[in-house]
Amino acid sequence: MFTKKFWILSGLFILPLVFYILLLTGTNNFAKLPVVTENIKDVTAFKTKDLTTISLEGKITILCFLGNDLQLVKNNALNLNQKIYKRFYKFRDFQFIVVLPKGTQEQAIALNKELGVITDMQKWSFVFGTPEDITELFNSLETTYQLTSNSYSSFAFIIDKDMHLRGRTNDEDAVDGVLYGYNAETVAPIHNEMVDDVKVLIAEYRLALKKNKREI
Repeated sequence: MFTKKFWILSGLFILPLVFYILLLTGTNNFAKLPVVTENIKDVTAFKTKDLTTISLEGKITILCFLGNDLQLVKNNALNLNQKIYKRFYKFRDFQFIVVLPKGTQEQAIALNKELGVITDMQKWSFVFGTPEDITELFNSLETTYQLTSNSYSSFAFIIDKDMHLRGRTNDEDAVDGVLYGYNAETVAPIHNEMVDDVKVLIAEYRLALKKNKREI
């Protein structure tokens, strides 16, 4: 009889307490997406097709460098659109920025129109600058990757609201374990790694928002 009462009381009081403690522990040890480069250069030196400027600050940004032949690398945009943008664009502080050389505005309009058939493009932005400005921005990421002579990189990058580059520091396939960006030429790195990493970063901001609300 005593044993039966003990287990009933345990189920009613002790187990919920243990669950609560584990929950608190999980919150405190919540995995964050590592910062791999701090304080990258902003994109305010670049102009949209409407000659306006935008910023990385205050947004979770997917940043891409697609070069001067968008038809050739169109699949990069399609892969990112399908796997990342469509999944996350409803998050309020989320944006896509494609950096392009001046003179590719008509190509960008055509790509925007093509993607717009199946996608709400309100958070896609194409910005244009000189090759020198593009190289300076890319170099500020401080990665091990190279930008081609036509301002192209196969990699897409995750930038946080403080303009830090996020990635991985213990990736098995990356040099020295540091993953700076995600190869958008194929679906696998986006599907297997980038989706999870964007999820982690968004969850990080949501958790911080909930914590701030509790403290107010």
